[in-house]
Amino acid sequence: MSQQIATLGVVGLGNMGLAMATTLAGKGFAVRGHDISPARRALAAGAGIAVSATLAEMLAGADALVFSLPLARDVEAVVTAPGGLLDRRDRKVVVIDTSTSDPGTSRRLAAQLAAAGHGLLDAPVSGGPSGAAAGTLTMMIGGAAEDYALARPVLEAMSARAPHVGPSGAGNIVKLVNNLLVAAHLVTTGEAMRLSEAAGLSAAEAVAVVNTATGRSAVSEVMLPRWVLPGTFDSGFSAGLMRKDVRLALELAAETGLDLPLSEHVARIWRDAADRLPDSADFTRMADYRETPESQDESQDD
Repeated sequence: MSQQIATLGVVGLGNMGLAMATTLAGKGFAVRGHDISPARRALAAGAGIAVSATLAEMLAGADALVFSLPLARDVEAVVTAPGGLLDRRDRKVVVIDTSTSDPGTSRRLAAQLAAAGHGLLDAPVSGGPSGAAAGTLTMMIGGAAEDYALARPVLEAMSARAPHVGPSGAGNIVKLVNNLLVAAHLVTTGEAMRLSEAAGLSAAEAVAVVNTATGRSAVSEVMLPRWVLPGTFDSGFSAGLMRKDVRLALELAAETGLDLPLSEHVARIWRDAADRLPDSADFTRMADYRETPESQDESQDD
């Protein structure tokens, strides 16, 4: 007999997590949120989200859980928390992990949860805080088919697209492939726009044509007009998170024995830019064609 999901717990109330919690509450779910940061818990409460003061309270009462956490080790800490999910036997709980993690960790945690009667979907997302707030994310789902079916009402409330791409770990593989491409596109698009400006054609004029031609990408079609051309750089996704995703992608390549020379060079560019593009900066700054490395160094000193 299928179980209904009425009460959702959202663990991690950062830019993405809080937007997801608010969207899910607006779609009729009873949502409780938790974050280790008192400031984020207060912000969520101010947005009308019921807040659990402790993680144990959250894990004990939710029908399903949505994780939005920075690192794989944070996901593991929540899944294996003493007295938490691994000890629950009152019902099956499906964890929808929207964090970008490594496939190996997802597979291992999925096996632990399955042994306790629960499920884990690795469900990384694309679309940023604005997509989370609008419920229009693209989600990439790895995990068991029965867990996907149980969680489907939640996935549909959060996203415009949430395909089940394969078994546990598959969602994270797709996300790492996607973000490796985005990292490269930010570098190449920024360089191409710098070339256009140096040759006498504005980036705005050049990208308008590129976006009708074969050089276009999500970076040129969305990120440049929305965040780079106006100089707002407020997509809500940090350079530090992109560095983490590129690192995970290259670690996956090493595990599979692949040599990816261009991707390795992209990873070096992101690493070497850390002084002028700190982890706290918006990741779209990598495509800022207006700034040379020297001027970026100066802007960080302002």
